[in-house]
Amino acid sequence: MDIDVISEEENPMLHRTDVRFEIVHDEATPARLQVRDSLAAKLDKSADEVVVHELDTKFGMRKTIGYAKVYESADHATDVEQAYMLDRNAIGASDDEADAEEA
Repeated sequence: MDIDVISEEENPMLHRTDVRFEIVHDEATPARLQVRDSLAAKLDKSADEVVVHELDTKFGMRKTIGYAKVYESADHATDVEQAYMLDRNAIGASDDEADAEEA
């Protein structure tokens, strides 16, 4: 799976960068978490700072266009993003699991 960043747009008010990217893959469309981890590695960020919003693969193609928000810290991501999007990207899941074990 090869990821190429198409565009990056700074958004200083929300402490993030909006990123559009293209993925060329050999198999089926990669999973959201796999894309998040690969994009985080490419941008030298932590996986908890990357929120993948959109993955669009045209039928029969081996190319996916995506949109992600890359935050300065995981705290900024949890402050701004909606809960369902944090769940989809498995951000904060380890904190919730730790709280459940303590109770």
